[in-house]
Order: sequence, then structure tokens, then C-alpha cells
Amino acid sequence: MTQHSLYLVTAQGGEQLDLTYAKELRSNNLFPFGLHNYAIYRTPEGVYVKATNSDNPNLMLDQYEVIEEAAARGYSHPHQRVEEE
Repeated sequence: MTQHSLYLVTAQGGEQLDLTYAKELRSNNLFPFGLHNYAIYRTPEGVYVKATNSDNPNLMLDQYEVIEEAAARGYSHPHQRVEEE
């Protein structure tokens, strides 16, 4: 069996979540990191998690929130990556 690094996070409100085997439903993981980065996950237990970046240039994702399935499936991220000229 393949070895995986654990992907353990703390959601807003203090809930501990294991995203190691979560399925990524959609994301924007473009570098450099910033507000445009996000991911929507569904855990094997059926929990939906929105992960975002608080404008941290050192981490792709740094904020996590448990959301309802309808919100996860219909999520539209409000930020776009701005190309510098």
C-alpha cells in the first residue's frame, strides 16, 4: 500500500479534520500563493471542507471551514490570480 503523509487541519471553530484521503472537488492551486488559492474537499466520511488562503505568500492553503454539500458543489471563489506585467 502507498504511504501517505497525513493532511490534518483545524477548521474554524476548532474542529480537527483529516484530509489525507479527501477527494478534491475543485481548486485553484496556482503559484505564487495568495487570495486566489482555494480547494473544496469531500472527506471519506462525507464532510465537505472549503480551504482558502488568507493572502499568505508562504502557504497555499491556511484556512479551513466545514460547509454544506450544496455550498461545496455550487462554490464560486471570489478571487482571481492577478498577473503582474
